[in-house]
Amino acid sequence: MWNFFFKTKIILAICLATLLDAQLFRTRDRMDNLEGIDNNKFSYGFYLAANNFDFRLVLDPRFGMDGQKSLIQTKSSYSFGAGLIGRMRLNDNFDLRLEPALQFMQREFTFDTQSNDQYAAGTPSSEPFTPRTLTDADRVRTVKSTYVDVPLLLEVHGDRWYNSRPYAAAGVNWMVNLQSNNKAADDNSNGIFRTTMNNFAWTAEIGIQFYFSRFKLTPGFRGTFMINNEMVADNAETPPYWSAGITTAKTRAFMFVLKFE
Repeated sequence: MWNFFFKTKIILAICLATLLDAQLFRTRDRMDNLEGIDNNKFSYGFYLAANNFDFRLVLDPRFGMDGQKSLIQTKSSYSFGAGLIGRMRLNDNFDLRLEPALQFMQREFTFDTQSNDQYAAGTPSSEPFTPRTLTDADRVRTVKSTYVDVPLLLEVHGDRWYNSRPYAAAGVNWMVNLQSNNKAADDNSNGIFRTTMNNFAWTAEIGIQFYFSRFKLTPGFRGTFMINNEMVADNAETPPYWSAGITTAKTRAFMFVLKFE
């Protein structure tokens, strides 16, 4: 998977270098493209995204930590997404953008929490439980997610320089996880990892817009960071090997986006 995305990034870099050469450095006898496109009140487009998604964890000091050792680890993954663009012009330097997308990803948790057997007699804040021997299947949880990602962004951009201009954007996201399992009766004791369905995040993005004769191409880098805790606790009778060791779990994502308008 890593080799695939590495090769993809190399190909994209070569393509972008060619575009930069054509757009920025061959300036002699070249006319400005799409001169009036940014004056339109509304415009539309679509975009593709190469993503890296992970969870940022805060672990419970009793069930998720053994001294300074973290008993729960996550593994990030590379994935992809695609979305639509709706743009509203505010003035010469500001646009409002709505960019709904589908983001697909798969992440992995590793639970090295067999040592929690020491709390089987109960603690002041937890009930007694019957220890179980964790199998390899118990220790690893593969969490698949499909987010309906709806970011609302305020974009600020500089003046055009030939057929390009830089921009930065920031805003908030509503993210609906279609594979959250939040209403499932089973939990991690039956192999089901549950997260919240409705989530909120904030997003920041930077990039450069390139103007061609028929369309505008925008490569950019975006970071998206969840605001709310996505964890859904295991059932009360489940031993504290899984969700009990996690105080908060929040998605963080870094994306390379390629927009066409």
